[in-house]
Amino acid sequence: MNLNKPKKLSSRNRNAKKVILAVTAVSVVIAMSCVTAFAAVSTTDFINKTSTVLTAVISLIGAGLGVWGVVNLIEGYGNDNPGAKSQGMKQLMAGIALIAVGVLIVPVLKNMMSSAMTS
Repeated sequence: MNLNKPKKLSSRNRNAKKVILAVTAVSVVIAMSCVTAFAAVSTTDFINKTSTVLTAVISLIGAGLGVWGVVNLIEGYGNDNPGAKSQGMKQLMAGIALIAVGVLIVPVLKNMMSSAMTS
């Protein structure tokens, strides 16, 4: 009636645990060395490039969502489907909002990060 007694691991399982521990330790050391390698990058260049990429990605996602919304809106008017019209209008407005965030908010965040790094 020893139902709660833990079983001993086989030697194969113990060796596997040791290998996993060793691989994890080596991975952590490698990750830490990569972090120090990236520390040589200028923060201003990093902020500028990140801002440019973030603006482009957010604007492109917004444009795609807006186009999808227009397609749904046209489909809703063509089939007299109020559900598709509503969904299309929501998607179109969300796309416009995302483009506005990409164009207006990301540069403000860039300026905030740049001024925080110089202070």
